[in-house]
Amino acid sequence: MHLRPLCLLVVTVCLASLAPTAIAEPAMTLTVDTTHSPEKILHVREAIPVQAGPLTLYYPKWIPGEHSPGGPLSGLTGLHFTAAGKEIPWQRDLLDVYTFHVDVPAGVTHLDAAYDYIEGAGFSATDKLLVLEWNEVALYPAGTPSAQLTYDATLILPEGWKFGTSLPVGTQSGNQVSFKPISFELLVDSPVIEGEYYRVIDLTPPGEPIHHELDLVADSEAALAITPAVQKGLINVVAESGALFGTRHYRDYHFLLTLSDHVAHFGLEHHESNDSRLPERVFLSPGAGFIVGGLLPHEFVHSWNGKFRRPEDLTTPDFEKPMETDLLWGYEGLTDYLGPMLAARSGLWTPEQYREYLASISASLGPGRPGRTWRPLLDTASGEPAGGGFGARGWSNWKRGTDYYDEGDLLWLEVATIIHRVTNGQKSIDDFCHVFHGGANNGPEVKTYTFDQLVSTLNSIAPYDWAAFLHERLDSKSPDAPTGGIENGGWKVTYSGEPIHLPGRRGNAGDAYSIGLQLGEDGAVNDSIVGSPAYNAGITSGMKVVGINGRVYTHDGLEDAIEAAKEGSKPIAILVISDDYYKTVDVDYHGGGRYPHLTRDEGKPDYLDELIKARAGQ
Repeated sequence: MHLRPLCLLVVTVCLASLAPTAIAEPAMTLTVDTTHSPEKILHVREAIPVQAGPLTLYYPKWIPGEHSPGGPLSGLTGLHFTAAGKEIPWQRDLLDVYTFHVDVPAGVTHLDAAYDYIEGAGFSATDKLLVLEWNEVALYPAGTPSAQLTYDATLILPEGWKFGTSLPVGTQSGNQVSFKPISFELLVDSPVIEGEYYRVIDLTPPGEPIHHELDLVADSEAALAITPAVQKGLINVVAESGALFGTRHYRDYHFLLTLSDHVAHFGLEHHESNDSRLPERVFLSPGAGFIVGGLLPHEFVHSWNGKFRRPEDLTTPDFEKPMETDLLWGYEGLTDYLGPMLAARSGLWTPEQYREYLASISASLGPGRPGRTWRPLLDTASGEPAGGGFGARGWSNWKRGTDYYDEGDLLWLEVATIIHRVTNGQKSIDDFCHVFHGGANNGPEVKTYTFDQLVSTLNSIAPYDWAAFLHERLDSKSPDAPTGGIENGGWKVTYSGEPIHLPGRRGNAGDAYSIGLQLGEDGAVNDSIVGSPAYNAGITSGMKVVGINGRVYTHDGLEDAIEAAKEGSKPIAILVISDDYYKTVDVDYHGGGRYPHLTRDEGKPDYLDELIKARAGQ
C-alpha cells in the first residue's frame, strides 16, 4: 500500500487570475478553426514565443480528471513549424511520443505551428455540434508550470452556431470569438460546447449571489426541451450544494451538457464547468430526472472535491508529469457518494430510487465477486493509469475496474454513519464537507491534501480511529461488499424476484444475480460472473447469446426461461456464438429471478433517509 506521509504544510496553488497585471508575458497565441468540425477535423494555428536554441514542446498527456496518460495524441496530424516563412524541422522524442524537439534558428523570436486535429471515432463532434477540449488542440513549451503559461485563445465557429463556456470572452465578431488572456492550466480546465441547436437555462437559486447556468447543445432543437420539474431539480442541486459545502470556489458555473447519440457518453469535471454528455432525447424521456441526476450532481461536486481539494499526488505542475492515483477513493469515491446524495436532496431522485441505487452498487460488488478476493479497493485506485476499466469489455468481475467509484461510495456512506454515531447525532458528513472543502472563494484554485490530512480532518469532526478504519476498508480482500453504511443507516441488502426500477444502466442488471450473465441488448455477453451457473456451464465474456430453449434470444424470453426453470430440474438451454462457432450450453439454475433491494431493519433508526433530506433553506 502506498499512502504518503503527513505533509506539514497544505499547498495552495492559484491557477489563474484574469487581472492584466497577473498575466505573464509573452503569451502563446492559439487559434482553433472549427468550421469543418462536421467533417470531424479542426484546423489549428499556434504562435509560440521562443529563443534561439533547443526547444522542447509537449502535447498534453495526463489530463486532470482522466487519471491516466490518455491525451488523444493520435488525433494530431499535419504538423509543421515555420519561422519567418521558412520550414523548421522537428523530431519526436524516442522515449516519449508526446514530446517534440525543435532547434530554433538564431534571430527567431516566434515559432509558428500549424496542424490539424481529427475528431476520431466521433467522440466529440457531429454534423450539428462540437465539444472542444483545449488539451486536444494545443502544444506547450517544457520548463514552465502550466499555471504560469499564458494563452490568447481564439475560436472560429461554423456560421450560425452558438457556444457555451466558462471562459471570459474578450471580443466577438461574427463567428469569431477571442477569449481573455488566461493560464494554460485554466484554459485546459475550460472546455467549449458549440452547435447549431443551443440553449441557456438559468439555474441560479433565489438569493444566490453567484451565477449558475445550464448550457445545452444538441443534435436537434426538440432535444433542448426540459421539463419544469427537472429544471427545478437542477436549481435545487445548486442550492443544496451551497448548504452542503457552505462556500464556492468559482466565479460562476456552467453545466455544459451535450445531447447526442453520436458522441461518447460520460462526464468530465472542471473548476467552473463540467463536460457532460448524454443521449439526444434524454430530457424527453420519463426517466430524465434520474438519468441527469446520476451525472450532473457528481460532476458539480467535483468542483469542490477533486478540483479545489485534490490529492497531492494528483496535482502536477504540467500535463507531462505522471500522476499517482492511490487517493482516487477520496477524489472519486467521496464524489460518487455526495453526487447521488445531492440528487436525492434536490428531488431529482426519489428516496426509493436512491435506495435502489445503493442496492444496485452493493450487489455489483458482492457477495461472491471473485475479483475482490485478490485485488483490494486501494489497488483499483493505484492501478488506474494502466487502464482502470472504462471501455473494457468483459471479465470486470474477475479483473475489477474502477471500483474506487462504487466501493468508494459505500465507504463514505459508512464514514457518514460513523460520524453520526460517535457524535451522538451532533455532527454529520455535512460538517466534514464544510471544514474540508471550506474557505474563501478566491475563484478556481487547488488546495492539496494527503491521507494523513484527510484523517486529521475527520478526527476534528468526530474522534475515531479513522486511519485504522480506512486501512481496513482499503486493504480488504473479502468477497462481500462493504455494506456497513447501509446497515448502520437502518437498512439491509436483500434479494427478490422484483426487478430494479431504475432508468439507464443501474436498472439493467440483466441476470447477473441469478444465472450470472450481464447481456447487451443484442445478446452480447458483457460479463459472465466467475463461478456463476452460466460461467460454470461454459459461457464467458465475448460470446453472444442467440437462442434460449430452442427459440431466438430476447431478454423477455430469457427471463421467462429462468422463471420456468424454478418448477423442475431441467436446465436452461442457451445457444451462444463463440468466435465463428455455435454451441448449446445447459445452465443448471432453478432459483428464479434475483434482484437486489434495500429492506428496512426495524431494529435500527432510519438514518439513511435522514441523510438525503433537503438542507437548503433550513
